[in-house]
Amino acid sequence: MTWNWQRPDWPDFSWNRGLLRKAEEHFLVGAGVFAGVVKHLGLRDREQLTVEAIGAEAVTTSEIEGEILDRASVQSSIRRQLGLATGNRRVKPAEQGIAQMMVDLYRSYAEPLSEQMLFAWHRMLVKGRGDIRDVGRYRTDDETMQVVSGAIHAPRVHFEAPPSSTVPKEMLRFVRWFNRTAPNGAEPLPALTRAGIAHLYFESIHPFEDGNGRIGRAISEKVLGQCLGQPTLTSLAATILIRRRAYYEALEAANKGNEVTPWLAWFAGIAIEAQRRTEARIEFLLDKTRLLDRLRGQFNERQEKALLRMLAEGREGFKGGLSAGNYAAITGASPATATRDLADMVAKGALTRAGEHRHARYFVRVPLRPVSPVTLDERGDFR
Repeated sequence: MTWNWQRPDWPDFSWNRGLLRKAEEHFLVGAGVFAGVVKHLGLRDREQLTVEAIGAEAVTTSEIEGEILDRASVQSSIRRQLGLATGNRRVKPAEQGIAQMMVDLYRSYAEPLSEQMLFAWHRMLVKGRGDIRDVGRYRTDDETMQVVSGAIHAPRVHFEAPPSSTVPKEMLRFVRWFNRTAPNGAEPLPALTRAGIAHLYFESIHPFEDGNGRIGRAISEKVLGQCLGQPTLTSLAATILIRRRAYYEALEAANKGNEVTPWLAWFAGIAIEAQRRTEARIEFLLDKTRLLDRLRGQFNERQEKALLRMLAEGREGFKGGLSAGNYAAITGASPATATRDLADMVAKGALTRAGEHRHARYFVRVPLRPVSPVTLDERGDFR
């Protein structure tokens, strides 16, 4: 097998620029709509959007790699680093580290990429790990770096990275390419094109002992922020998680050559879908504010606590809905009181109910705006 970095045209990627033109234009228009909608949020909702968006990306980019983190702990760490009011919740090193990296990405999106920035991100990302030898530096192991699956006696090699001895040279060239193609660089590239190539380029080098996927997706977020002129809150990792199998298949197909149109078309669809997910998150915050304003003063303390707890779960709410038992656990109410409180909340339009008796489940009465997959066809049109 010959990998992309072994070919004579590496790393001179080529692609069909015309195919991506409509997607690039649509993404920029969507960014303008996003900025306009955010202006309608109050300060508290803007803070909540920032914390939730950064936190969701931190949790989902880790879940893509099979690491499950506590969302509340990650958000608590993010709030603390942003200087927002927070409690004294204990946060594990892994959760604190990814939160630090994502906040640094949010704050430094406009800065040029540097090796020092990448090393700092790596140190944050592997915080508390005792199994990593090369912390905050490129890998140095002489063994071949491979991405494999399957049985030990018959592994399937999905990708093989360049030898560690060549990584410093490859990364110096990557960093120079990244900064040269920035909006203010000598050879600027459109947002989705640059973000897609940057991710593939970085993953093809696979410069670190561990954490390459998370740092590579952060690099894509940095590209989008630079091209939009503001920190991106795009749900990129969250969308990739939903399409995780397709993501790995698209990367595997792309790492065998340097004509990358299929990869960029796939990535553009993911980025636009991610943008729509972010818009849906903002619409949820607006709907939530309207709901709370309409119901202000109509509920007792227990009901308010339960409603705020449900809204804190985001657009999807409690998985499977809120039961009377959940309500009792949240509020300390007796079964009879829980039933009365919930019936009152349904009557006043805060909740809807599905099912009867002990099978009844309750959902916040906020419109759910589903986001469909986005794909580009051979003409560059998307659906």
